[in-house]
Parts: sequence; structure tokens; C-alpha cells
Amino acid sequence: MGKKILILEDDSTIAAGLEYALEQEDFTVIVCRNVAESYAFFEHNDVDMALLDVSLPDGNGYDVCRFIKAKFDIPVLFLTVNDDEANVVMGLDLGADDYIAKPFRLRELISRIHSVFRRYRKDGVSKHIVLISDLIIHTSQAKVFKNKVEVILTALEYRLLLRLVNHEGQILSRNQLLEGLWDIAGDFVNDNTLSVYIKRLREKIETDPQNPSIIHTIRGLGYKAGE
Repeated sequence: MGKKILILEDDSTIAAGLEYALEQEDFTVIVCRNVAESYAFFEHNDVDMALLDVSLPDGNGYDVCRFIKAKFDIPVLFLTVNDDEANVVMGLDLGADDYIAKPFRLRELISRIHSVFRRYRKDGVSKHIVLISDLIIHTSQAKVFKNKVEVILTALEYRLLLRLVNHEGQILSRNQLLEGLWDIAGDFVNDNTLSVYIKRLREKIETDPQNPSIIHTIRGLGYKAGE
């Protein structure tokens, strides 16, 4: 049997589509329609990951995330139309491992699920810590440290950094990086603005932004994190 994923989603059409797509990837899927169902399930069961909607008929996904993180060491991803920066930050502050806005591409969601599972290693090292170069990323707290000093990133900069390090060593095209990113006004980031955000991120995390060692530009193709 594959890894077990719980979907908390009150929209039956979305839930059915997710269930089918994930089962095609050999995941075992459990669907809950509301907060009460999810709490009842977790009383006697566990899963390897939870995908949570935020707006639910009897509560919200933030409370469920808080409940899960207090009892289990599993990744949580939010799926929601509430994609403004405040909601993103709230989800990350609660320990969410990723946040994807509706509508979303199933292939992108599945890619993110596999990326998060790769971060959750079984070798005894903290599953909530990502190391790259001289950066330490605490995903459970949405905090980044460089040489033990916290680096203050905006929610968008943090999402951009996570997307790159989740695919460490892989070249991501500009279009792949643009998918799902938005600025503080809620507008999708365009191609020109992406260059500005990459520049700002480098200024905060690179020792020498002019000669980056963490985020590399692969001319004509995109960007790559790592060596």
C-alpha cells in the first residue's frame, strides 16, 4: 500500500477529483467533508499527509492543522481560495508545509506532494529543517537563518525560496516559478516582476549577491537552487 493522505474538503467535486488523481499515484486516500469528521478519524487512525481546505462548514482548516501538528509529525498542505498574504503567513506560522491556491493544476499539486515527502526523511534528522549552503530553513516555523542570524523574508520571498529548494539541483523555468506566486496586492507575479523578487531574495540570502551560490541563473532555461 502507498502512503496515506487525508483530504479535508467539503466540495464533493474537488474531493473526488483529488481522490482519483492521488490514487493514480498509488496513494491511499481518505476523504473527510468537515472538521468533525477529520477529528473523529484522527481519534483512532493516522495518515502520512493531510491536505486541508481552509473554509469548512463547521470550522476552518487552521484549527485542524493546529490539532494535527500537536499530535502527529506529518506534513500539512493547505488548498484554498484564500490566497492573500495574511492567509499564507497564518498557514505557514501554524506549521503548514506548503500552500496552494485554487484553482490549481493537479500535476503541480502532485509534484509538491512528492517534494514535501522527500523533505520528511526517516533518518532521525528533523523533518522540519531544510539545509542548503549556509541557510537553515525551519519549515514548521516558516523561518530562515543564515549563519545563525534570522533572515526576514516576505511571504512571497519565502514561497519562492521553498519552491527552489524543494527542487534542489533541478532547473525550474520562469513559468514553473511563476505558477501560484502573487504579490501583496493579490496580483499574479509576472515575468518582469519575478526578476525583481529573485534579486531581492538574493540580496537577503546570498553572501555575495553578484556571485550567488544558492540561487543560480541558468541562462535561457531558468533558475536552480544548490550546487
